Amino acid sequence: MPELKLRASAPRYKLLSEMDGLSSSLAVLTAMITPAVLISASGTMILSTSSRLGRVVDRVRALSDRLPELSRGDLEIDFLEERRAMLFDQLDKLTSRSRLLQRALTTFYLAVGVFVATSVAIGVVAFFGARGAWVPVAMGLIGAFFLFYGSMLLVFEARLALSTTHAEMDFIWRTSKRFVPRELVEQHKTHYVHFRKKKDKRSPK
Repeated sequence: MPELKLRASAPRYKLLSEMDGLSSSLAVLTAMITPAVLISASGTMILSTSSRLGRVVDRVRALSDRLPELSRGDLEIDFLEERRAMLFDQLDKLTSRSRLLQRALTTFYLAVGVFVATSVAIGVVAFFGARGAWVPVAMGLIGAFFLFYGSMLLVFEARLALSTTHAEMDFIWRTSKRFVPRELVEQHKTHYVHFRKKKDKRSPK
């Protein structure tokens, strides 16, 4: 009787062991897929950064085409000196923006590579044992740091882009006030964008 019970329970134990092996495999695959969320986030940031870098390059080329024209001294253009100053300031800020975007793009590429290596490391650690279980964790933290650092670079670039827009708007505002009647100018107050207020120059009493 005991032998019959053992023979009857043998297929059940085999089935349970196979199910345990399948569950372990699924758990490993699930853990390997987890970094894909961060890989997708890094890819989205790469696409956005590439688009912004392309717009900066197009803007620099457009200003470079205007630079020889404004550099000549025999021109009779209204507000020539102001236009030259604005052009040089725009080129300087665009250069800084392009460097920040290039650095951010490189950082996001590194983040994607580290997250892919993290997924591979999870499978390797699960196959050879849990001795190096700290390796995927460390690599995941490094990839997250790269993603955070690239995001901070984009924040600085966005602030620089906003300052560039503000400078161009200020130039247009100053030059447009010279063409319109004084009564019309006095009717309109200075527009403050994003709480960027200038200090009023009050005449001494």
